[in-house]
Amino acid sequence: MQTSTGSTSSTRDRIVVAASRLIQRQGYVGTGIKQIATEAEATLGSVYHFFPGGKEAVAVAAMEYGREEFAAVLRTALDGEDDPAEAVDACARLLAKELRASGWTDGCPVTAAALETLGTDNPIQRACAEALLAWQNLVADKLLGCGFPDPEARDLAATVINTLEGAEVTAQVTRSETPLLLAGRHLSRLIASYA
Repeated sequence: MQTSTGSTSSTRDRIVVAASRLIQRQGYVGTGIKQIATEAEATLGSVYHFFPGGKEAVAVAAMEYGREEFAAVLRTALDGEDDPAEAVDACARLLAKELRASGWTDGCPVTAAALETLGTDNPIQRACAEALLAWQNLVADKLLGCGFPDPEARDLAATVINTLEGAEVTAQVTRSETPLLLAGRHLSRLIASYA
């Protein structure tokens, strides 16, 4: 991301990143459009210039950013280990380390927004669903690349993402790495049992 204040893409990027961080920490409902502008060091007019749809449009862009940010974490962990069971455990450990380093505040913005928009069919909920599916596909690709049959790889990938997302929320609430570390160990054993 560029950091010069005069750059059009830089202003938009700052708005998206600020929205993502704020939603991570205080949820979609608790994040105001003025707060996003302030955090991004942008004018309210700039926010509406880039996102004429207002807060919802900014949130969708923030979900897309969060999707890619978490995908990068997943890729790092999955690509860092040849063995898929070890790769999933490494992913849980990496998430635990990063969450702890943030003081338990920087969880998944996608999960935060998804929980607050349950039961609705809106662009935010669709962006959240797309993010979860994209992450499942990353894990499934790793498993398929390691020789797992397609149906099993996809089922296991869904289980991995569902478990890690739940463990991350629990880790935030309890301010402990333990839920993620336990999830990683048990997911690793589950995957190894299929090999």
